[in-house]
Amino acid sequence: MSQAPDALQPRSIRIDVEPTYREEESSGAEARYVFSYTVTIHNHSARSLQLLARHWKITQGSGQVQEVRGKGVVGQQPMIGPGQTFRYTSRAILDAPVGVMEGEYTCVDTVSQRPFEVPIAPFRLAGPNQVH
Repeated sequence: MSQAPDALQPRSIRIDVEPTYREEESSGAEARYVFSYTVTIHNHSARSLQLLARHWKITQGSGQVQEVRGKGVVGQQPMIGPGQTFRYTSRAILDAPVGVMEGEYTCVDTVSQRPFEVPIAPFRLAGPNQVH
């Protein structure tokens, strides 16, 4: 079923993620591997949107899967206007030096008030000397 042409389309939103291993906060002896990740959300549509919620699926190197759901990102539910971007940095703590994150944002078209999901493609978290 296709959405009405007056609705903001998820394909108009691009998500870029840049993960970074935080060696100074990590400890292999404690099976604690800390990563930060910077997300940039690009609104390539002619409509404003508001990011309402997030859902992350984090697959640890051990195979354990953790799901994280919550309102907004880093304590905000940002409005992103046409042609604008929003950038934030957050963290994930894994039990192994490699893992994968993926998920989606729940957003709302501020004109039609229709909610929609924007997928976040899987991205790899890998500490130093890990095969990519």
